[in-house]
Amino acid sequence: MSKFIPGLELSRLFYLEAVKPIFEASFPNLRYSAALIGGGSEVLGFDTEMSADHDWGTRLMIFLQEDDFTRYREIINQTLRRKLPYKFRGYSTNFGLPDPNDNGTRLLEDIDGGAVNHRVEILTIRGFFLDYFNFDLRLSVEPADWLTFQEQKLRTITAGAIYHDGIGLQKTLGGFSYYPRDVWLYLLASGWNRIGQEEHLMGRAGIVGDEIGSAIIASRLVRDLMRLCFLMEKQYAPYPKWFGKAFSQLKCADELSPVFKKVLSAETWQEREKFLAQAYEYVAEMHNALEITEPLPAKVEKFFSRPFLVIHVQGNFASAICERITDPAVKRLAERRLIGSVDQISDSTDIVAEPNWRTILRAFYE
Repeated sequence: MSKFIPGLELSRLFYLEAVKPIFEASFPNLRYSAALIGGGSEVLGFDTEMSADHDWGTRLMIFLQEDDFTRYREIINQTLRRKLPYKFRGYSTNFGLPDPNDNGTRLLEDIDGGAVNHRVEILTIRGFFLDYFNFDLRLSVEPADWLTFQEQKLRTITAGAIYHDGIGLQKTLGGFSYYPRDVWLYLLASGWNRIGQEEHLMGRAGIVGDEIGSAIIASRLVRDLMRLCFLMEKQYAPYPKWFGKAFSQLKCADELSPVFKKVLSAETWQEREKFLAQAYEYVAEMHNALEITEPLPAKVEKFFSRPFLVIHVQGNFASAICERITDPAVKRLAERRLIGSVDQISDSTDIVAEPNWRTILRAFYE
């Protein structure tokens, strides 16, 4: 096999050199968009040679208009099956059947004759959103929708690549480039609220000799601080597999990553508190740099009369941010308990990744 080609680049070349010529010859007047978005580590730019062990390879997505989809979907599929080359840049263009013992995973599989079982998906933009988000693009995107769209999925539709855009795919995806301002403020407030709920508990567990419990709470606080950083830099956070990798690309990572490593490797709660305090103060300064509220104290202090250092006494950051929310629907949500988005509520893969749960989850915000 040839030298590893990152998936987004492989898909771009595959479109330009293999798929586009077929479309020009067989469907010269057909309007379409070609892209690679949605699931897959390559969409995020994080794929490696190891990624080839599941659903990676010569993939592409062709988006058609609704009427053309009904008319041309199967014709395009069969044309590609006949005309695609068996190999492209050293990689097979043929995928094996889904493996029932590996969650339906499909792998590249060499063939030297017959039709190609390709992974050029023929879709409509609306159909993709219905399948991926359980959201109908004919509807307005409401706050309850934003709060139940998984961040990983939002990241994968904004971090992929569009190679040709004949039907306005970029315009549609641009509407999801980041949260509306008041939803963003609500998420920031909810993030600070989570920290305020647990920052004193790390030391409380440690002071009674529960270093394991203290370490678990500290790791949760690190994750919540990292999530705040993603929000402050207006970057969607990916799911756990790539959470740390994506964090390393944030502007604040050079300063905070070494501190977080010290928190996570500390053996005593006092050490954890020392380094968490540094992180709290740095992130508080990041908040002030946003200028979305009046400047707030960026120094840790004792948790009332308890001997634990915290940054978020009496919910100052959360309440100050909530005061800046003006959208009536978001304001009503903020006046309740700040539960945040689905990603802030739960890290259950089955809940956050399964689009059919969205209908149920929206009830939290209605």
